[in-house]
This record gives sequence, C-alpha cells and structure tokens, in this order.
Amino acid sequence: MAVTDWKVHKFGGSSLADADCFRRVAAILLDSTSTRQAVVVSAMGGMTDALLGLVASAEISAQEIGAGLAAIKQRYQSTVMDLMDDEALISQVLDAFEADLSDAADVLQAISLVRAAADRSRDLIAGYDELWSARLLGCFLQEHSRSHAAGTPVKWVDARSMIIVERDEMGPAVCWPDSRQKALEHFGEQTTGIVVMTGYIASDPQGLHTTLGRNGSDFSASILAALLNAASITIWTDVDGVMSADPNRVPDATVIDELSYNEAMELAYFGARVIHPQTMAPAIQQSIPIYIRNSFDTGARGSRIGLFDGQDQKIKGVTTVDDVSLLNLEGAGMIGVPGTADRLFASLRNAGISVVLISQASSEHSICFAVPSRDAARATETVSRAFSVELEQGQIQRIETNADCSIVAVVGDGMAGLPGVAAKFFSTLGSAGINIKAIAQGSSERNISAVVERKDATRALRAAHSGFYLSTSTLSVGLIGPGHVGGVLLEQMANQARRLTEEFSLDFRVRGIATSSRMFLAVRAVDLSNWRKLLEKQGEPLDWKRFTEHVNAEHLPHAVMVDCSASEAVAGHYIDWFRDGIHVVTPNKKAHSGAISYYDRLHAERRRHGVHFLYETTVGAALPVIDTLRDLRETGDEIRSIDGIFSGTLAYLFNIFDGSKPFSTIVREARDSGYTEPDPRDDLSGMDVARKLIILGREMGMRLELDDLEIENLVPEALRTGTVEEFLSELPAYDERMLQRWKDARDSGKVLRYVGRLDKSAGATVRLEALPGDHVFANLNLTDNIVRYVSQRYSENPLVVQGPGAGPEVTAAGVFADLLRLAAYLGASR
Repeated sequence: MAVTDWKVHKFGGSSLADADCFRRVAAILLDSTSTRQAVVVSAMGGMTDALLGLVASAEISAQEIGAGLAAIKQRYQSTVMDLMDDEALISQVLDAFEADLSDAADVLQAISLVRAAADRSRDLIAGYDELWSARLLGCFLQEHSRSHAAGTPVKWVDARSMIIVERDEMGPAVCWPDSRQKALEHFGEQTTGIVVMTGYIASDPQGLHTTLGRNGSDFSASILAALLNAASITIWTDVDGVMSADPNRVPDATVIDELSYNEAMELAYFGARVIHPQTMAPAIQQSIPIYIRNSFDTGARGSRIGLFDGQDQKIKGVTTVDDVSLLNLEGAGMIGVPGTADRLFASLRNAGISVVLISQASSEHSICFAVPSRDAARATETVSRAFSVELEQGQIQRIETNADCSIVAVVGDGMAGLPGVAAKFFSTLGSAGINIKAIAQGSSERNISAVVERKDATRALRAAHSGFYLSTSTLSVGLIGPGHVGGVLLEQMANQARRLTEEFSLDFRVRGIATSSRMFLAVRAVDLSNWRKLLEKQGEPLDWKRFTEHVNAEHLPHAVMVDCSASEAVAGHYIDWFRDGIHVVTPNKKAHSGAISYYDRLHAERRRHGVHFLYETTVGAALPVIDTLRDLRETGDEIRSIDGIFSGTLAYLFNIFDGSKPFSTIVREARDSGYTEPDPRDDLSGMDVARKLIILGREMGMRLELDDLEIENLVPEALRTGTVEEFLSELPAYDERMLQRWKDARDSGKVLRYVGRLDKSAGATVRLEALPGDHVFANLNLTDNIVRYVSQRYSENPLVVQGPGAGPEVTAAGVFADLLRLAAYLGASR
C-alpha cells in the first residue's frame, strides 16, 4: 500500500485544557499547508479524572452524582460559549452533550444501586469526554475554517464506527480487515480537509463500546495512521519533544532530535515521556515517522521517531523506574539444575506479577529480579511457596527482598558493539557515590540498567546524564574570597566559558560567591559579568551551612569549593566538605601548613570519601612546583633537597635594593604599588615562605611542623606589633642595618636573596643569604620564583623550575588550571 499524503495529529490533555487551547489547536491545523489532516482527540485536561471520580463516588452512594455532573456541564458549556458564535453549531454541540450527560447519569445511578462498577460501565463513562472533545473541536473548526483556505472541509468521526478491537492477553488487538473496511467509509480517495476522530474509544467485534486502555489516544493515532498509510504522525504535548531525561529531576535535560523506534520504546518502557511502546506498533509496522511536538511552542522542532541508526550518538537518554523491589533467589542447589528459572518466572506469571528486570550470575548460584514494590510481598510469598521444598532442604539458602529501589537505565542504539559504554556508566555512578545492587543488559546492547537505592535515584540519574554528555559536564562551583585572586579568576572563567562549553562540553557553574561576611547564591549560575553588583545588592549574611548545601546541589553531579582566601577559618571547613563529597581547589596555604595532625586527618578524609584536593598554587602560583615534585617521587626518584626563592615580593625587594635608596623606602613604594601584602610584615616575616617549605616538605614525606624550621624574620622585633602606618614610619630607623648587610655582600662579590631550603638530613631554613653573583638564584627577573630540585637522578645537574610566582593573574590562572584538571579527573575531555 503506497504512502498517502494524510498527516495524522493527536491532541489531548493539557493541549485541550480550555478555550484558548482549542484556539491554539485550530490555528495549528488551519495554518497548515497540508490538504489532508486526520486529527485524533483525547479528553480535555482533567475531565477524565472528574468522570472516573464520579464512578468511584457512585460505588459508595448516589449523593455526589448530581453535583459532579453539574460541575462538568458548567465547564463544558462555558468552554463552548467562549469558543463559538454560530448558534446552530452551538446547539448541535450542546444538544448532543446533554443527551450524553443524561445517559451518563443513568449509568452512574445504576452503579450506585449495585455499589460496583463493571469494567464496561467504567469504560463507557470514561469515554464520553473524547466524544465531547472531538465533537467540539470539529464544530469549532467548521466555524473557524470559513476564514481560512477558502473554507477547509471539516468533519468529525466517532472512532467506534471505524476501529474494531478484541482483547487478548496482551491487551486490545486491532481487527485490521474489519477496521480497514470501516475506514473506507470515512476516508475515501476524494476525502480532503480535516477529519477529527475520537481517541481512546473503539468497538469490539459485537459492536459494543470498549477502550484501548492506557495511552489509548496515542494508540488511536497510530492505528489511524496505519489504516491511512499516512505520511506522518504528530503527537502534540506540552513539552518540546522527547527529553534526554526527566527535566523535573535533571534541569539540564535536552530535547533529543531523532530516535529510532527501538530507542523510543526502551525509553518509554522505563518511564520517559514518550508514547507507550505498544501504541507505536502499528506505525512501526509501516515505518511511519512519529513526531513529538509542543502545541504551546510550535516553533520548537520537537523529536522525530523513525528509522534512524543513531550511530553518531552513543546514548540517547537516561531514565528511571522508581518504586521497585529487588528479590534475590540464592542457593547452591540451583547450580546446573535445568528449569529453575522457568519455575521461578512461571510462578510469578501465574500470580499476575510483572517482572521489570532480571539478572543472573553465570555460576547459576543466584537469580535476582525486580518487581513493582506494590507486588514485593506477594512475589516473596509466591516464590517461597514455589520453592518450599528446596528451602526446607537447604538447596536454596535464602530469598532476599531489597525494598525502596529504583532502576536507572541508559538507552541508545549507538552503544551496540562499542567498548567502554558500560564502564563509563558504572564508573560515573561510582564517582557520584552510588552503590549498584544489580545490573542487566540485553543482547541488543541498546539498554544498560542498574538497580540502585531509591534515595540515590535522582543523583544517579543526574550523574549518568552528565557523564554521557547529554548535557554539559557540569561542576557546581562555590568561590570563597573574591578578592585579588578570586576576582581575577571569575573574570578568566567568564572569558573562557563559551569556549569550554563548545569545545569540551564543560560547564563551570558558579552557584555561590562568599566573602568573610556575605554570600550570594544563584538559582542556576551567577552572572559573572555582574557578580560584584549582585554580591553587593543581593547578597546576604554568610551562612556556611546554606552556602555548602546550595553549592552541593543534588541535581548537579559534582561540586567543588574554590577557596581563594588566606583564611585559616575557611580551611577548617575542608574536612566537612570532603565528608559531603565536595572537591576542593585552593591557593590557601593554611590547611597544608598547619598542625601535622590536621594535615593527616585532612588527607585521610579525602581518601575515605574519594574526593579530589588540588592545591598546586599554594607554592609558586601557576608554576608546576608541586606537580614536578610528585612526578619525581611517583616515578621512583629520591628527592634529597629542595631550595629556592619562594616569595615574589621578597625577590622584588632584593632585586631592586642596590644601596642607592633606603630599604624602608623600597618597602613603602612596593606596598603602594601592590607588590606586597597590605601589611608588608606578612611578607617580611618569612612566614609565607616557611608555609611553602612545610607544604613541599610534607609532599617529600617529611613530618615538618612550623617549629621545626629556622626562620629569619626581617621585621625588627620592636615593629612586629602596631599599625601598618606605625611600622612604615618607624622602619627607616633600621635602614642602616640592612644597608650594612648589602655592603658586606657586595664587597665579597655576592648578592642578597631570601632563600628557603629543605634537606632530608639537614632540616629546613628560611633566611636572607648572601649568594655568589653567578649563583642560579642571583639573576632573576623582578618577581620571579625559582625552585631547584636535587635528587638521585638530578644530582650533578639539578632540575630547576623558574618563572612568575606571584600576582593575581598568574595565581588565578593556576587555580583555573587546577579546576580544569579536576574536570579531567571527573571524566571531562581535554
């Protein structure tokens, strides 16, 4: 049978909720260029529930029948009067409605007398709304079409006069020869225009009213399209198409442009908002493409379901089946015994229990399967009865039931024959801290399913969705300390955001910014072009608990705190963040250079909770100082000593101090130019260099505390307290002492440099030294850091790392690089 030019549409539910929705549907149909359109209509939104509610009430008493029907009548009449102007057509619609309402009242009264509703009676009442919707839309289109396309012909058809079905174990089965014969009476070769047909309802071979069951109107559309051999089916809904995941649980879910029939059926089986698998069968048999579109946004392209290999995309969707229980039948007596699985599943079939998932070990020692939770107790009882003898004799050890489970499934034709997909799925769940109870995969390789605890289902869904690039690989970021380094980092992230998203599918989503006293939390992400004003105008008092919970959002698979402060109090939160599964990236030295006991706890908790802690910028800003040390140790080298100039500020001061200008003047000018901390004593004390040495020493395996270091403090003891201005004003009194040290060095052909030294045998020192003029530390650019590694491999010719080791731009760049490194660890492409 050749494909015809008929196009089938299906509307219902929210698409027909009120008069405005009917107008929207009419505009879609009348504005179409197609000359032959068949329209399947389901119930008005909420009307079927109201009718079935009356059936339930009638089973108790007749009291609610009158009021319930009156409410339905008022809603329907209001919609009709709002829509239509033609008195003759209004009368035609309302007269038929009144007759149906009278019949419905009689049926409901009969139900109230016997206090029970037979299936046929329930189906009859539920099917009235499709009649009312189709009749109203047909008459409205007749009236409205007079101003469109020279009066498009419109008629409406009661599906009971055309679709004949009979029921079997699999549900309603279409009687195709009879239905095709009936279809010719309504859809002849000369039929054009718009034909509106009721959905959901049909007739049985005896001509009695019946229904098509769950998602019956979608089934009606598929049947009609097959009868007409239509060019396409369009299911109009309130969403933009088939989504890659439930958008209510995965905010970053996207519309899937194209799916194969098999992919759509898999997603539908596992609860995705696609038409029911069974309803697609007639369209699949004749390769009729199905479009899912949004009647509220006709400009959206929607999703196409059809013959499509989908090999360009491994995974099309991630979905879940919630509220299932996992049962496990286990015993050594099952091994090698034929028929065990047959007995198990036959017993469940006879009890009318549907099995959702099956998994069996190759050893045949156990079989586990999932059933809806409502059937779990009955399933356990059924299986216990079926294997009572084996249980009594110990051939089967136990029947376990795990309640409150969910099934998470990834679906896609592109998985077939492609190595690594299952590994990616399971590792993604593992990285998100999700425990997998059972797994299953069919030989088609189109679906991989994992059973998880129900409380973990949403997190598992989001992690898997992000892991397969259906949305960008997202990290929820909380930034603490938006000062010099933090502010520049936010600018760098804003500048690179688009490139990272387009080229690497990376989304660093800054959802919170905190200072020492205030915070700003964004619902989705902070507008980084305007973060200062947002923090100032819309910020609120800092609440660490709320800040942490907001950044560690359940719908985002990964969270990271970026601590750009120098606060010991902030570093004190790291352990709690690790316990919450939050990664940390920081240039803050306080955590790593504090008490060794805290350092040990920090790394123990990090390892225990499987999180990442990146702190390359604590030493040397963006220079690869720590990474170089780790690479040497991890490749088996023995590091004997590390020394260098670790302070860009002190490098600058002693590079330009040449005796021509007092040291105190140089310090003041450097402070005014931003080369030192606001209080220069923070640099001159040597504590910053000391902390860096402790970090490197601990990376080497040395158990260093601050008290173990010999530190030369360049701040005169009398000036170590008081205000910054008092310090700067009184420092000139000590210029002669520093000048004399410079002269002594010059006279012996040396230069002054503030050097940190680590030696496995000799310990650690931080002090101002006079070095030969040809020393590797003697000739540096103004603010350069230099680090020298002496090891077993690099003994005669030490390894040297040199470059800018301070400044907001390079430090921020180093933090940014750590963020990118974290994303790579979590599975992003680089």
